[in-house]
Amino acid sequence: MYILPMPREMDIKEDQFILTYKSKIVIKTENSEKIFYYVKLLQRDLEKHLGYSLKLFRGVESNQDIIIGMNEELALEEYLLNINEHGVSIIGGSEKGILYGIQTLRQMVSQKGGVLPYCIIRDYPAILNRGVYHDITRGRVPSLESLKKLADKLSYYKINQLQLYVEHSYLFQDFSEIWRDDTPLTGEEILELDAYCARLGIELVPSLSTFGHLYKALRSKSYEHLCECPEEDQEEFSFFNRMAHHTLDVSNEESLAFSKKLIGEFLPLFRSKQFNICADETFDLGKGKSKPLADRVGIQEMYIAYVKKLCEYVLELGSRPMFWGDVIAGFPKAIKELPKEVICLNWGYSSEQSEMETKALYQAGAVQYVCPGVGGWNQFINLHENCYENIKRMCTYAHKYEALGVLNTDWGDFGHINHPEFSTPGIIYGASFSWNNRMLDFDEINRQISRLEYEDSSESFVGLTGEAAKQMYFDWREVVVYKEFGKTEFADQDRLAKAEEKNKSLQLIKSELYKKLICLDKEKRRLIKPYLVAMEGMAVWNEIGAFICCNDYKMSSSLDKTPAILAADLENWFMDFKEVWRTCSKESELYRLQDVINWYGDFLRDKKG
Repeated sequence: MYILPMPREMDIKEDQFILTYKSKIVIKTENSEKIFYYVKLLQRDLEKHLGYSLKLFRGVESNQDIIIGMNEELALEEYLLNINEHGVSIIGGSEKGILYGIQTLRQMVSQKGGVLPYCIIRDYPAILNRGVYHDITRGRVPSLESLKKLADKLSYYKINQLQLYVEHSYLFQDFSEIWRDDTPLTGEEILELDAYCARLGIELVPSLSTFGHLYKALRSKSYEHLCECPEEDQEEFSFFNRMAHHTLDVSNEESLAFSKKLIGEFLPLFRSKQFNICADETFDLGKGKSKPLADRVGIQEMYIAYVKKLCEYVLELGSRPMFWGDVIAGFPKAIKELPKEVICLNWGYSSEQSEMETKALYQAGAVQYVCPGVGGWNQFINLHENCYENIKRMCTYAHKYEALGVLNTDWGDFGHINHPEFSTPGIIYGASFSWNNRMLDFDEINRQISRLEYEDSSESFVGLTGEAAKQMYFDWREVVVYKEFGKTEFADQDRLAKAEEKNKSLQLIKSELYKKLICLDKEKRRLIKPYLVAMEGMAVWNEIGAFICCNDYKMSSSLDKTPAILAADLENWFMDFKEVWRTCSKESELYRLQDVINWYGDFLRDKKG
């Protein structure tokens, strides 16, 4: 039997307790809307896995019941779960403790049904804040329904914070130029999601670009004068340039007013008393309009001064500011110049990520979250092994350097080609390793995720999809870079030869996935198609990459379809991709991905053969 995150203390016995249809769920706490909601989650799961529902009562219990209670002597997020001959008991230190005990019991029931092993579990988290950061800006705006499903998943694995990355993907009342060609989240949708998350024990923390990464705002007629490097505004749309440029000109007093106006409208939508101003990757700072100021005071001072003003404004509004730590990691002692309440979000995504930045910020006295990543951006299937190593390392540093939190990031660079569902293994790695430092090895945690999340009786689903992820030759970043710059980083004969093997492997893995259908829970089988569509796309792009190598660099390959056939394969694949996209996302910037497909279709048909 598996439980993720692994409990701190767990003693499993051989004896078994049977939940009969006569058993009840008895609430022995004061009236609480949240606890009632948590108990209803348990009741629904019991009916799903047992085929019968248990009645809810308050007050008097008897043998064979499930007892829900509270003991304020326990830590706030601590719970005790006891199963013996008398029944099941869940005692929490607070409403959250009760929620986590119920989530553990739900996982047990999903595997054992109504025949539960006697056990004593005592559990609580090592790290206070355990979050997920979800990109809803760089191409894909999720539907409200899919965001609620994400919240359900996070709560199931005891994650208690969610942030959504917003630049232009909220329907600001006074900034219609910024979102007019998109399908942004509305204020009502955010309010509804905020309430939904709160009910599940999740803090929905507002996160908004307020310094760098303001591509659409700083290309608009109304605000282009605030762009540090105005020549960027004249260029055609570019996925690459959207990532690399568009920083505010801090020497212009209007820039601060602009940032404050964004914050002032966005912050009141959330009950959270924290606010992430982002302020990352200000690549252009001091290189354009503000260069005279940079020459006088230095780029470091310019950066700190502007971040300080933003943080002070957030504090004035009654919230605690957060900001990304990539810039200040270069001069960590400057953290002392910011308000003491500030939280530094220290990110790093390498599978061999160093502890240098975390240690330096710790020594400088920063309050920090460590922020690993789920390894999905620019990939058709998330790189499980890479993100496992990254998350494991970063969570190790979080425990070692007493981080206030872990915020596991899920980005959507270059149009968000990656399907959000594929981030699930990485999300669970982060949930598990931030809860405590008992870190399962890669193969073992994948087996457990296969069973718990996908109800896969073969326990091989996550391992199989992880192998599929390795079969990419021409990844999405390379697809975009070749279109936008006419060059490639993948033109290597040895690597090209491996591409042929990768497509053979993809065919074998697809066959195995079809065989796994019968092993998965019926509700989870709907996830197979997105993986199959992703693998089909990988194979098509591998062939296109091979064609480019042969055509541009005079290499040879056995992947030798004619360009016209490749174009047709690509366009047919993308029709399936769009169908999958629309199951969980608004239209968003799907049209920009269509532009990439159209460009390649025309490019291929222009070639002879």
